[in-house]
Amino acid sequence: MTKKSMGSSFEPHRSGAIANLERRLFLRQGLSLGALALLAGCDVTDGESAQRALQAMSRWNDAAQGWLFNPARLAPEFPENRITTPFPFNAFYSEDEVIDVDGGRYKLELSGMIAERKPWTLPELYALPQVSQVTRHICVEGWSAIGKWSGVRFSEFLKRVGADLSAKFVGFKCSDDYSTSIDMATALHPQTILAFRFADQILPPKYGFPMKLRIPTKLGFKNPKHIAAIFVTNSNPGGYWEDKGYNWFSGS
Repeated sequence: MTKKSMGSSFEPHRSGAIANLERRLFLRQGLSLGALALLAGCDVTDGESAQRALQAMSRWNDAAQGWLFNPARLAPEFPENRITTPFPFNAFYSEDEVIDVDGGRYKLELSGMIAERKPWTLPELYALPQVSQVTRHICVEGWSAIGKWSGVRFSEFLKRVGADLSAKFVGFKCSDDYSTSIDMATALHPQTILAFRFADQILPPKYGFPMKLRIPTKLGFKNPKHIAAIFVTNSNPGGYWEDKGYNWFSGS
């Protein structure tokens, strides 16, 4: 159902795990009570009223998840013998409908609160310092898989292009007309990368050539493929699935 490959689990380290769990359970229970209270105050047969209540709950959930997010805590990484083979393809279109981006003509467009807005070619992107990770990708549909991704730390790229790191959001537009956005804290997380390679090979089209965002602390639909443009803003840009009612923050 998602247009992008799905995200990963975000398992806390043992230190403070119990406290974090208790805090999360408290917030979940609070959200459930809030849902009952909100819906009790509206006519559930009135679709518009119920929708407003659910949207308010979702905004509350986004704020709670943002508060819980620890930008210093890492998602689990795995040995390469744990990699899922074959790694699943997932999109709301079939694999034979995957777009074919011309890498020779590709240019990554930058806009918004960024000082250096010159477009980036693939050779320029490939020349940046690269890191690799073997992390779990978790789909909102209920499945997960482990894969190896390589690319540039997104935080380093944002610094290199003079992005305003005090801004609230980073948005993405993709060559297949997908879009999404993330909070700046997640953009600066050390495991958030612009991935150019999968399993030590140039990123295949079905996994997002020429570039995808890999965020192992968020669900997969927050990991856009075929990225064509990046922008920094203080206004929440939403996204393809977010505008259809999916939770915006969507951490795990």
